Amino acid sequence: MERMSGTGDTAASRAAADKAGKRAATPGADAGELPEYAERVLAVAELIPAGRVLTYGDVAEWLEEGGPRQVGRVMALYGGAVPWWRVVRADGVLLPGSELRALAHYRDEGTPLRGASRTAESHIPRLDMRRARWDGRSDDGRPDDGPHIAG
Repeated sequence: MERMSGTGDTAASRAAADKAGKRAATPGADAGELPEYAERVLAVAELIPAGRVLTYGDVAEWLEEGGPRQVGRVMALYGGAVPWWRVVRADGVLLPGSELRALAHYRDEGTPLRGASRTAESHIPRLDMRRARWDGRSDDGRPDDGPHIAG
């Protein structure tokens, strides 16, 4: 199954970008396969409980490979089939262009939010990272399938 971004990336827009030579080739993409790193990033995204988030850097730390930019790239290209709104920027700002969709998910899941700052251009709240950030443990305090995330 092809995983597309839930953030506005469509197969047509990616095909147009490919044709224009503006998008780098993804190994295995033509064969319908995801790169192994992408599969691992998406697997971590699926572990994050409703109402909690991990930063792009947290996911890279969990995997002990890559960094925030690599995780962000995977989420942009393939994240639509997983709860993409749970992998976030470290500053708690909602994903530009997808703020309202993400906000709806956060409200449905009870994810802790903070009001928009007085200097913000929009009135979109931010994530309360202190309370929303998942530490990689299950609700009963036992570690899940990955390492504890330092917070």
